[in-house]
Amino acid sequence: MTTSRAAIEVNQLLKIYKGTNIPAVNNITFTIDNNCIFGLLGPNGAGKTTTISILCGLIKPTSGEATLLGLSLKNNAEEIKQLIGVVPQEIALYPTLTAFENLRYIGNMYGLKGEPLKKRISEHLEIVGLISHANKRVQTFSGGMKRRINLIAGILHQPKILFLDEPTVGVDVQSRNMITEHLNQINKQGCTIVYTSHLMEEAENLCTDIAIIDNGEIIISGKPKDLIATNASGNLEQMFLKLTGKKLRD
Repeated sequence: MTTSRAAIEVNQLLKIYKGTNIPAVNNITFTIDNNCIFGLLGPNGAGKTTTISILCGLIKPTSGEATLLGLSLKNNAEEIKQLIGVVPQEIALYPTLTAFENLRYIGNMYGLKGEPLKKRISEHLEIVGLISHANKRVQTFSGGMKRRINLIAGILHQPKILFLDEPTVGVDVQSRNMITEHLNQINKQGCTIVYTSHLMEEAENLCTDIAIIDNGEIIISGKPKDLIATNASGNLEQMFLKLTGKKLRD
């Protein structure tokens, strides 16, 4: 495994879906350092989810290369899947199972079992304020509670890289705060986080590094404060609108 500073290296990544000749991701190249919180930001349809899906091994690129933790995505996909966690935008839980049953099932998929798994589940539920709801069915939970369980599902196996696609969409302020605090703690423990969001204030506060993607191309990348200063913008949202425009995206 590499001793490089890079957790992820992407080189000339291209994705063209069948039935179209317009690239969803257009020969993008970027690097994500180890132990950073990297925000991949962009308007609707910009290529964020496609990029994340490729890096997670969910879809194959048309061309280009990517390495995660020094491993080739093309040649070491199964090994990489054991080293990453994925928290999708959709709630990936079984509604008729309890929170504990959901997390035990997902832990079993990663080879976690018995008392060590039970202890790990309880610790995470305690941290996100849901230990008293462990034996309640997920279908009875609020949106914020489901989001917090969804997050735990992606980190139970202690991944080296965690991918999150809009992890706080549609949740209340308290749940959003709880999730971002937990992400910061996970990052401090050595996990690299790759995150997409439409919430610019949240991204500005959470991310150590960002890249803005639009029309399938990376248009700017770097440290948020440096980019805001360079582009004479008061905050990340102002810079984002300056670079991507105010036209509505559907």
